[in-house]
Order: sequence, then C-alpha cells, then structure tokens
Amino acid sequence: MSVSTAATAPTLCAPLPVLGRDVTVPLVTGGEVGYAALDYAASAPALQRVWDDVAAYAPYYGSVHRGAGYLSQLSTDLFENARRTVAGFLDCRPDDQLVFTRSTTDSLNLLAAALPAGCQVFVFETEHHAALLPWKDARVTCLDAPRTPLQAVAALERALADREPHGPALVCVTGASNVTGELWPVRELAAAAHAHGARIVLDAAQLAPHHPVSVRDLDVDWVAFSGHKLYAPFGSGVLAGRADWLRAAEPYLAGGGASRRVTRRADGGVDVQWHESAARHEAGSPNVIGAYAIASACEALTEAGFDSLVAREQYLVEKVRTGLAEVPGVRILSLFGDDAPRVGVISFVVDGWSSSHLAAALSAEHGIGVRDGLFCAHPLVRTLLDGDSRDQGECGASGAAPGERSLDAIRVSFGAGTPDEHVDRFVAAVRELVTRGAKWRYRTRDGRCVPEA
Repeated sequence: MSVSTAATAPTLCAPLPVLGRDVTVPLVTGGEVGYAALDYAASAPALQRVWDDVAAYAPYYGSVHRGAGYLSQLSTDLFENARRTVAGFLDCRPDDQLVFTRSTTDSLNLLAAALPAGCQVFVFETEHHAALLPWKDARVTCLDAPRTPLQAVAALERALADREPHGPALVCVTGASNVTGELWPVRELAAAAHAHGARIVLDAAQLAPHHPVSVRDLDVDWVAFSGHKLYAPFGSGVLAGRADWLRAAEPYLAGGGASRRVTRRADGGVDVQWHESAARHEAGSPNVIGAYAIASACEALTEAGFDSLVAREQYLVEKVRTGLAEVPGVRILSLFGDDAPRVGVISFVVDGWSSSHLAAALSAEHGIGVRDGLFCAHPLVRTLLDGDSRDQGECGASGAAPGERSLDAIRVSFGAGTPDEHVDRFVAAVRELVTRGAKWRYRTRDGRCVPEA
C-alpha cells in the first residue's frame, strides 16, 4: 500500500459534512468554543449524508425477512441491498459471504467461533485487543512487534514454516495501527500466509475509513470493520469473506432467523436445520438501520473519491506531525519510522506530562477532544514506550498525577470530516500547554486527571 504525502493543499477536497461540526463546549477559563473532535479512531462522527439517509428511511422501518406487509418488504430489500453495497465497497469475490455484526470485535469473535478444530492462530503483539483476545479456543502464537514491514513478513513466514502440526491456520493482522496509524503490508502478509497453507483475516477498523479496501486485490480471506469508525454510528459491523468455515460452524447465536426449519422429535427434543447463507450467523431481528447506515457511508466515501480523501488526509497528517515535531519534549510513537505511510492516527508522549493531564487540559482549556491511555493495545503501547509488553495495565487513562511520567500516550485522530482549523488549533494548544503550562489546576480522581472545581 502506498499513499500520497502531499504537503500542500491547493487542490484538496473540502471536509465531508459531519454531525457535531457546530457544537460548542464550555471552557474552564470562561466562555465557549467550537468543539474540535479529534478522536476519530475511537468513534468517528456521523456523516451528514448517513444521518439524512437514516432519517429518510426511519418512518418506513419494519421487520426484516419476516413480514408480508409493505414496510417489512421494503426494509428487507433495504437490508439486502445494503449487504450488496458493502460487498461492492470491499470488492468481495462472487462466492464470499458478508455477515452484519455489531462491531469489529463481534466480527472477529464470530470468526473465532467458526475456526475448524485444531486451528492455530498467528497474531502480532501490535494488534488491538479485538484481534488479540478472541482466539481462546485455538492455539495462539503471538509474534513480537516488528520494526519494519519486511520484518513483519519475515517473522510470519518463519512462524508458519515452523508450526507443528501442519493443520489449519489463521493469521490475523491490522491494516492500519490504531496507535501509530501506520499501514501494514497486508498484501505481502497474505501472500506469506497462503504460501504456507494458512488463511488471513484483515482487521480493517482503522483502514476502511481512510483507504479503499479490496478483498480481491489484497487477497485476504476475510475482512472485518465497524460502522462507528466509518461515520455510521448505529451499532453495526461487518465480517466478509470466504463462506466455507462460516457454513461449517454452528450458528454464532441460536435463534430465529438463523434457523431454516425446526421440528419436534418423538423423544421430546428439537431438530434444527440451519441456514447456510449469512443468515446462519445473524440470528434475531437484524439491525437494518445499522446496516443501511454502513451502506450509506460506503456510498458517500466512494462518491467523494478516495484519491481526494487520502490526499487531504495526508496533508493534515503532515501538518500535525510537523507541528508536533517543533514542540520541545514531544515524541511521536512509531514502529516503522518517519517515512512509513500512515492514516490520520498519531500517538505521542511529552516529557514532564502525564498523558491524562495533557488530554484533560486540551479539553478543559481548548475544547479539543483527544484520547489518552493504552488504546486497547497494551502490549504495543508499552513496547513503543520502551516498557515491557508483558506489563500489566488498565484500559483508559493512567493514574499518574500531573507532572509524573506515565507509561501510556496521547492519541490524536482525524478523517474525512476534519476541518483544517481543528488540527491547527490542536497543534497550537499543545505548543502553548507544553511551553507555558496549563492555566488551570488539575487533580487525579478515579484514575483520571480532571480540572479542580
């Protein structure tokens, strides 16, 4: 994967309209300011287009797959058309299945439940916990954090070649790190996996909102992502890819919709014939609004054009990285180095500041929302901060007091809806806080740094 690193913006597209762009928030120093939402990597704001599409459909909402009435038929068509739209967005193969789930985490847990007996899973310690933790019923090999894309491919090839016995195997890898934003060599890792008889699933939670994702071009077996990171925060996610393991597995949830036929046996038991389609793993009433919202976001991003979106985002990335590099004591976290292609996700630490203190001051004094902590990627963050990836830590902010060193970081993230003014204000605010100090006093309460009343 390669991306543009344009540093000028004469022909870049405007930010896409998102909800919340006119929201103002109070400052502890007095007055109000427009809120700068720079935590896209956690949850991106809803695209205005998505909100409008959902609002237009809402009066026609009805049951899916079960009703003979007009609204039920309309909702069923909408749901299945959404499936086709998202499959097209991902450039799925003709025989792939696309299952609507609740999130990336849910998608990977579904795949984990569908693994064949004896399957071995290979995952780097750099993964989000959603990709590290679901494989509890499989034999897991956790690989050390690589320092170059070539090291990542070589480490995977060695691990796959050495595996015993040579049964089914699955590789799980991110497309873009939720900590550093760096793009991973997905196509090369997929080639290595397939050369050794393994399959691969791509965690595209941080990739799909920023770059086109082609299942065919990357040659991955499955891809998973969340709607709430793709400007569609309505509680839906996607798992798309090869159908055989999904068809062979017991339904992820047992219930209506997953079953084709249920009959009583003479002995009092129940026999069930399950669907072999995606419905097999979509028991219960489907989240038609969530699926429709994802499809709407896919259409909006496609129509805007990823070339333009990527170019503008890289312009913002360079503005933030260049600005932070000029602030004394700031260290930007990276696995692959300054020249590695990346999306709009940047994590950093500042000498003399706990991450919780700086994040609290950015919010309270400047109206800027970022994230601090370990970002549900504990081993990676601790490795990047020269700690031990096996150290224990808690999600969220550290308990370090203002001025104390903390083994966690600050993350700023942005995307298609971010205006230039937000990143400019962020860089200026970090510079002011680091060079002049906070204007307010802060204390630690319940593990978080908060302004004193």
